[in-house]
Amino acid sequence: MAGVGTAPMISLVAGRPVRTVVCLGAHPDDIEIGCAGTLLRLAPEATEVLFVITSGDDRRKREAEESAHRLLGDHCAVRVQVGELADGFVAYDASRAKSFLRDSVTGVTPDVVFAPSRHDLHQDHRFVAEVALQVLRDHLILEYEIPKYDGDLVPPNLYVPLSTELLRAKVDHLRGSFESQHDKPWYRPEVFQSLATIRGIECHAEDGAAEGFHARKVVLG
Repeated sequence: MAGVGTAPMISLVAGRPVRTVVCLGAHPDDIEIGCAGTLLRLAPEATEVLFVITSGDDRRKREAEESAHRLLGDHCAVRVQVGELADGFVAYDASRAKSFLRDSVTGVTPDVVFAPSRHDLHQDHRFVAEVALQVLRDHLILEYEIPKYDGDLVPPNLYVPLSTELLRAKVDHLRGSFESQHDKPWYRPEVFQSLATIRGIECHAEDGAAEGFHARKVVLG
């Protein structure tokens, strides 16, 4: 995505540049809802970003691939892997789902991993969060938020401030990349803007917006 790479870069691991990023999601659009703004901040210094998504029919798989490349392809190498598990049944096909996630990240040494939160009440999201801790346990895992009907949001303990430009880029990207979700009552720009505003208040973000994450274990040095 051209024109948003001028925001200050961030280094999440004790001052070391973030080169390799792994993003895990249960469904296409999970990752972008949870951390598109942070990915845009990381993109100028990243060399590779891997999106691993457990489920998606042909239409949603196409959306996922196009979205990831549109979001980050101007900055770094982007790879997208979408599994064939059924939406809503990922946790009930646990062996196949875990094998897909494990095999997709084998040989990758990420500087940071983005995954759903273990607080998430959607069974697919929560399962991916649990597997992330199993197969990528030696890496920094930041669990992102997805607003939804369940009302499962928990105050985060790590924040990434977003500029006004980056928040606008994120919201525009979500609106333009996942047409299949436009009929969902919660899939609205004001939902994404409101959550970012609340997180911005909580961390005194300069431009008033941020993405929030849960960092379960962080090792410095």
